[in-house]
Amino acid sequence: MAWSRVISFTDPLACQAAILAADVEIFPITREDFEVEITQVGTNRLWMQRFHVSSPQLCTVACKPDRRSIGFLTEPNSSPFQHCGLEVLPGDIIVNRSDVVHRRSGPNLKYGSMSLPIDELDTAVEAIIGRDFVKRLDQRIVHPHPQLMSRLLRLHRAIGQLAHDCPDILQLPEVLRALENELIHTMVRCLAEGADVETTTGGRRHDAIIARFEDFLAANPDRPLYLTEICAGIGVAERTLRASCEEHLGMGPIRFLTLRRMHFVRRALLRADPSKSTVTHIATNHGFWELGRFSVAYRTLFGESPSDTLHRAVERTVVGIDRGSTLAGGETPHLNQKHAKKDTTRCRIAGLLPKRQGTPLTSVP
Repeated sequence: MAWSRVISFTDPLACQAAILAADVEIFPITREDFEVEITQVGTNRLWMQRFHVSSPQLCTVACKPDRRSIGFLTEPNSSPFQHCGLEVLPGDIIVNRSDVVHRRSGPNLKYGSMSLPIDELDTAVEAIIGRDFVKRLDQRIVHPHPQLMSRLLRLHRAIGQLAHDCPDILQLPEVLRALENELIHTMVRCLAEGADVETTTGGRRHDAIIARFEDFLAANPDRPLYLTEICAGIGVAERTLRASCEEHLGMGPIRFLTLRRMHFVRRALLRADPSKSTVTHIATNHGFWELGRFSVAYRTLFGESPSDTLHRAVERTVVGIDRGSTLAGGETPHLNQKHAKKDTTRCRIAGLLPKRQGTPLTSVP
């Protein structure tokens, strides 16, 4: 059963929990208001998402191991975007993997993603190109033929627009089957026929260093860490660690450590019971022992004191469904057949559906 929803967020924790096909941690890097709108559509096989992110942020992302996922900028005027230290340009496709990676973006990011179960992708590859291209899925970034990429973007945008304006149309079997098949077909061809964006030997080394850095931070969540200790723990020179962090994270290792722990403290404060927890207890549990400096840094980043965060009421409404939504397992709204016929015709005019029953969708040459 197909479903769709358009949801908005002002809280990073709620936002990251709603993202499909990946485990995500979001770290806003400025005091600007956090605002994200996500359009999500699920079909029998395919999940797709469209993101509009207002403020700069740094994310860690690990895709689900049972699905294959790709991502791309949906508009040419989107903010700069880096994936594993590589600049992602309009027209590029990110090939997501299950290892933890870092992404950073400026304000006004417009990003899209698609994912399929691994066995479904294998079946589609065999049917469409008749050969396996597992090795291609080890690439970080692929640059497809511009005409294919344009087709993918147009389909992705059109389905997102249907989810905004008339989500009931996606319940029509003819519409759903045609859009799903054509989107999968175009995705496979983009990956199979695209040119690889090569990662340098130095880039692969930095990938490994950042992975060890993240593992070290995760293993030492509750005590102060110093740069010399971190370098010794992961076996790299200070200069090399700094270069790796600047490439992947856009900041030095200590600043990232502080930003990461500050957001973890805030989440703990928002979840805590003020009658049973204290700022001191939560801060020290996250490695902050100089409480005066911690309080100043916390206020600078979040615009309020840690005690204010602890004692204010947690916002209950952090997810807003902005427009009509048809969710799996819920009641499907009644669809007026007259309107359905009109909108199906509109889809055909846009070139998204075959002109008549039994005619296969045309492919991009």
